[in-house]
This record gives sequence, structure tokens and C-alpha cells, in this order.
Amino acid sequence: MDNQALIFPDRVYTVSELTKLIRLELESSFPLVWVEGEISNYHFHSSGHIYFTLKDEFSQLKAVMFRSQASQLPFQLKDGLQVICRGRITVYPPRGEYQIIVEILEPKGKGALQLAFEQLKEKLAKEGLFDSRYKKSLPLLPRKIGLITSPEGAAIVDILKILERRFARLQILIYPVKVQGEGAAEEIVEGIEYFNESSDVDVIIISRGGGPIEDLWAFNEEIVARAIFNSKIPIISAVGHEIDFTIADFVADMRASTPSAAAELVVEKEEAFKDRIDSLNSRMVNAIKFIFEQKKNLALTLIQNEKIINFPTLINNFLQRIDELEFRAYRATKEIQEKFTQKKTSFSVLNQKLRSNIKNILERKEGQWRNLMEQLNNLSPLSILKRGYSLCWRGKGQILVKSAEQVKIEEDLRVNFYKGEVTCTVKKIDKEKRIIPIMESFKE
Repeated sequence: MDNQALIFPDRVYTVSELTKLIRLELESSFPLVWVEGEISNYHFHSSGHIYFTLKDEFSQLKAVMFRSQASQLPFQLKDGLQVICRGRITVYPPRGEYQIIVEILEPKGKGALQLAFEQLKEKLAKEGLFDSRYKKSLPLLPRKIGLITSPEGAAIVDILKILERRFARLQILIYPVKVQGEGAAEEIVEGIEYFNESSDVDVIIISRGGGPIEDLWAFNEEIVARAIFNSKIPIISAVGHEIDFTIADFVADMRASTPSAAAELVVEKEEAFKDRIDSLNSRMVNAIKFIFEQKKNLALTLIQNEKIINFPTLINNFLQRIDELEFRAYRATKEIQEKFTQKKTSFSVLNQKLRSNIKNILERKEGQWRNLMEQLNNLSPLSILKRGYSLCWRGKGQILVKSAEQVKIEEDLRVNFYKGEVTCTVKKIDKEKRIIPIMESFKE
């Protein structure tokens, strides 16, 4: 009774007062409650809080999960996900809505870690982190291996035993890390970055023994997956037993079913390479023997051949033929040189004649050109002006004046002399006066 709100029927309440009473009633009646439903209207706020609605076929319930609880979710919420929540029923006064404050949230029918695994696997697969085109090949003859694992686990013992037994010359660098629990993923990433930046290892093995999904979870973290993908050095993932799969297995360049299998993967190439060398060496020896046998048989056949028996005679004939060809070549070269000398002399004579003819033609053409230029100068108006005559123009120098009848009083005329010109104005016109020819003046 003490926790129940007291309602007075005759009292008039404010909205805030009534909302507060309802809130007290709900919180006292439902201190903790489990509720199942489908997520809709999912929203992740920048503050880190999560807001969504739980619904079934007939009803819906507002829900909020504050940052402190939301940050611990190993998987991502999304619309349509069936979940089971535990929380407290309360009222949000500003909107007068009742809601559940979620403290625990689990996916229905599937573990939270398994769901988180599937979500991250789907995300990275879409980004291409699992594509075979990005997988790096393991080195043919590794000399140095980087091992990222716990120094106290059984995995490191198995790996070292196999490597020592099968290839004792191999150098191993161990980067000790936690392989489960808080901070394990960050240490694994640091180990990958260390070998990529500060060492010259040929291949990296990331390893730990088997266990439940919770123990293997560090190898399902996104930061580990991206560090493996960005590694310049090939990485073998050897996590858990043969039936265990982690995100690291999908991103790595090679997956080993167990830590022991990872060690065998590294050295099997060395053994296969040795076997290949032995095989090739055997084939080479047999091939050389076969070639020698062939050449031996060929030599015996040639020795018995008639042409080989007469080989010295053939050589002498060949040498004589060479001497004959050399003499013919010398004679032909000498004839060509004599013809070339004759042609060279003829060319010099023709060249001299051509030069003489060209010179005569040029001198004759130059004289003709001078005569034409002299005639042209005599006909030029400039020659006439030079003798004291002038030209009179009207219309701004565009119309040549040939008689007084063409001009008017006060008209501006332009007069050209041999040197210079003047502009004058007509003051008087005598249309009858003309220049008296020299012969007529003598008559007078």
C-alpha cells in the first residue's frame, strides 16, 4: 500500500501531477519485467542511447536502452529482429508515454555472440575482405616465422614441436598476447602491426587452442579482421579445433584447422620443394644419359658413312671453292671501281658545262631585266614629275584634274610634285587659257 499512488476523486490534478502518479503506479507495479517482441523504428542516437519500439501482432511498446548498457551489446540491433528484453516500465513525462527502460537484451532463438558473428561476417564479406583475389601466397622457403599466441597455452607447444622436428633450421619469433578476455583483440592487432613494421618474418601464424565461442571471441573482433586484411605479410589463422570457425579464418590468407596443422602448412612447402628438386634432378640425370646415348649412336653411324670417310677430300674441295669465289669477288669489285671512276670523270665534265650554261643564261637575263627597268622608269609618272611637271587632284586626292572645267571656285585641290605636295584653294578659273606648244610660240 505504501508504494501505491493515492488518488483523490474530488481533486483536480495538473497534467504533470497526474503523469507523476501514473509513473509511480507503473514503476511500483512493474519493477522488473521480461518482454518479447520485434524491433521496429530502430534509432541509434549520437549520445550512444538506443531508441526503438517493441511490437507484436496487436500492440507496441516504446523502449530505450541507455549508453552504459547499449555499449555492451556484442551484436547490432536492426528492424525486424526478434528479441527478449528485461527492464523497468516507466513514463516519459514530456510526451506522457509509457515505455520500458531495457537493461538486458538478447536475440530470440539465437545466442547474442552467434548473431554478432553472423552480422560481422556478412558486413566484411560485402566489403570484400574474404575475396580470394586478396589472398597472399605462402612463401616457398620460409626462414623466419612470426607467432602470435599465448606463451602459456598448449598451441605454442604443439607448433614448436612440429617445427623443430621437421625443420630445425627455421627461426621463430614469438609475440606473446592474451588470446581471450578483455584487451585480447587489441594485443593481437599490436602483434600483427609489430611484425609488419619491425621485423622481416616471412609468414605470421595467429594461434590459440579450442574452446567455446566466448573464449574465441577475440578472433571475431572487427579490429583483428581488418589488421589481418591490411597485413603485408601472409597470415595463417590457426584458432580452435577443426570444427571451430572465426572471422580471422575467413580473412586470413590461409586457414589451418589446428595450431599443429598450421606448423605443417609452413614446412610442407619446404619438404615438397625438396621432393621436387630430387625428382627434377633424377629426371635431368636420365635425360642427360639418354642424350649421350643418342649422340654416341649418331657418331658411330657417321663414322661408317661414306661421306664421313671422304671428309678430308670434301674439306679440300670446299676450301678450293672458297678461293675461287674470293677471286671472282675481287675481280668484280675491281671492275665496279673502274666504272665508278669513269662515271665520276664524265660527271665532272657535265657539271662544268652545266655551270657555264647557267652563268650565260643568267647574264643574258640580267641584261634584259635592266633594259626593261630603264623603259619602265621612263614611263613612270615619277620621271615626268622629276622634269618639273605636277599632278592636280580633286575629291580628296581621288580624281585627277585634266582641265579647268572640272574644278569650282573655293574647291580644295591637292597638287603633287616630284618631292612633296601642297593643298590649295581655287580662287579664279580661266577655262579658255591653255599652254602654248613650243612650235607655236616660235611662229609668233
